[in-house]
Amino acid sequence: MTPLTLKLDGDRHVVVTRRFAAPPEKVYRAHLEPELLQQWMLGPEGWTMPKCEHDARPGGTFRYEWTDGGEGSFIATGEFIELVPPTKIVHIERYHLPELPGPTPDCRVETYFEADGEGTLLTARMTMPDAESREAMLATGMEEGMEASYERVDRVLGHG
Repeated sequence: MTPLTLKLDGDRHVVVTRRFAAPPEKVYRAHLEPELLQQWMLGPEGWTMPKCEHDARPGGTFRYEWTDGGEGSFIATGEFIELVPPTKIVHIERYHLPELPGPTPDCRVETYFEADGEGTLLTARMTMPDAESREAMLATGMEEGMEASYERVDRVLGHG
């Protein structure tokens, strides 16, 4: 519905906003149901998410595995901290990238879903442990990948 906006806040935070045509209940659900996540959370064209394990409850974990069909692949794992349907999801995430010896530092993500007319204003606040970790995260092309993924949400939900 609108382009993604990414702003830096302090040394450790990234704030992403985007509006969707679908109502908050649907956008919230799209962030928690594996069948929906596998349709939209893909990053750039050509990537798929063949594995999506998701236990959406406080204390529950998740594991996503992506591939580009060739040699490109990476994994995200994390834990859910708080779920307030349909307005808030708080989780910890870390990425397992082939070029790194271990996972990236934990990133705390607070995602809010606010009614905006007939649609939704999504605001995600990501908190990294330090400025260096934030810069490394931004250098991965995160913004482009998020925008490509979020462009699919309304289509997947039948609103685009």
